[in-house]
Amino acid sequence: MAKEFELTDAMRSRIGDQSPPWTHEVTTTSVRAFARGVGYTDPVYFDPEAARKAGYPDLPAPPTYLGTPVFIPGVCSDTFSGPVEGRPTVDHGLKGLLDGGTETEYHGRICAGDRLEVVTRLADLTVRESRSLGKMLIVTQETTYTNQHGERVATQRSQVIHY
Repeated sequence: MAKEFELTDAMRSRIGDQSPPWTHEVTTTSVRAFARGVGYTDPVYFDPEAARKAGYPDLPAPPTYLGTPVFIPGVCSDTFSGPVEGRPTVDHGLKGLLDGGTETEYHGRICAGDRLEVVTRLADLTVRESRSLGKMLIVTQETTYTNQHGERVATQRSQVIHY
């Protein structure tokens, strides 16, 4: 529990930093696997003909599925598959970690066959106090997903809480 914690100028200077672009692929196999894994049964996620009848060019990505990051050994995180180098980080020294939630805003359609360029930006840093955890650093990141046609199709905002 951190009783004292202050944002430094060095930490604040990281706001706006962004990752290098990374590719996420949306394939028929990955759409089916994700839909099956979360229990969706709508045929549009499994049958291309049902998807076309519903107005999609191919299987649509289920809610919250934004493709699978392309994995390159030695370059990618073994845990999250995205790039290890260049991700925006803040050196804060706090040991505790909590997921503060994620919200996804859709701007367009995502379907099998899409290749998404993904960029994560450090959007904000705030300090709050909790009775049980003490001072907490809340890191807000914004990730944009742009398809192969240059159209932004989704934005995710997520928060990580360090304490």
